Amino acid sequence: MLRIFARFVIDALLPPLCLACQAPVAEPGSLCPTCWSQVTFLGPPACACCGLPFDFDLGEGALCGECLRHPPAFARARSVLRYDEAAKPLILRLKHADRLEGVPAFALWMARAGAELLAEADLLVPVPLHRWRLLARRYNQAALLAVALSGRSGVAAAPDLLLRRRRTPPQGHLDRAARARNVAGAFQLNPKRQGLVRGKRVVLVDDVLTSGATVAECARVLIKGGAARVDVLTLGRVIRVE
Repeated sequence: MLRIFARFVIDALLPPLCLACQAPVAEPGSLCPTCWSQVTFLGPPACACCGLPFDFDLGEGALCGECLRHPPAFARARSVLRYDEAAKPLILRLKHADRLEGVPAFALWMARAGAELLAEADLLVPVPLHRWRLLARRYNQAALLAVALSGRSGVAAAPDLLLRRRRTPPQGHLDRAARARNVAGAFQLNPKRQGLVRGKRVVLVDDVLTSGATVAECARVLIKGGAARVDVLTLGRVIRVE
C-alpha cells in the first residue's frame, strides 16, 4: 500500500510522459499508443550475423550479402528498433539532451532483443567516448545502457575496459569505407583492465549501429586482447534502403 501511495504522489507531482513525444502515459518509461505504433521493432527473419532484417525467411543461419562478402570481426549483432524518424527522438534525447529517464525501459528492450547473446555472455562492454567528448557530454550513453542492462540480465559490465585513444571526426557524412578508416586504431584496452577480457564472451553495447565500423574496430581490439567471442547489442540500427 505504501508503494502504491508513493507512486500516486509521484505521478501527481511529476506525471509520466511518453519517451518520444512527451504526451501523458500510464506508466513511467513507456511510449504512448501513437508513438508505439510508429516505432519499428526489429526481429526475425534476419541475417544470422549482423541482424539485418529480411523480407522473407531464408532459413536458419542465412546471411545477408554484406556479411557474405565482408564477414565482420564480431560474431553476431542485434538491435531493438529501426533508427528512423520515429525512433530518433528516443535516442537523441538520451544522447544529447540529458534525458535519462528512458534508460530502464531501453535496457528492458535490449535484454529482450539480445536474449540469445546475453544468455552466453560473460561481460558487457560499452563503446567508449573520447575523454574530451565525455567531458562535454558528462556521460557516455552506451555505458549507461550497459550498466542498466547488467542489472537487468545479471551479466557483469566493464564500463572502462575499452578506451578511445584518439578523437575521431563525426561519421554522419562518411561512406562505409571512410567510416572504417576514420576509426582504425582509435580504440585500445585499458592497461589496468586488459586481463579481464581473456577468454571472455563479450557483448559490445552501443546506442546505434550504423555501418558497423565502430563496433567492428572495437571487436578487433577485444579479440586481439584475448576475448573468446564478441557480439554486439544496440538500441537502434540504421537500415538503408538500396
